[in-house]
Amino acid sequence: MPKTKTHKSTSKRFKVTGKRKLRRLKNRRSHRRTKKSKRVLRSFDKDLPVHEVDEKRVRRLLALRQSK
Repeated sequence: MPKTKTHKSTSKRFKVTGKRKLRRLKNRRSHRRTKKSKRVLRSFDKDLPVHEVDEKRVRRLLALRQSK
């Protein structure tokens, strides 16, 4: 059996926590930052959980086993 390869752009966009949960960053982070309020810019620093609908697809791209 060949090894499964990790999708490299997906591995740069998502993080796996210690409890095997997936985290993502917000979009619209870099374009026209001067017009955005400081509160919005601070909210870009936090990562969010991946929605449960997308979790199976992201785990397959990251070559992770499915969580039960």
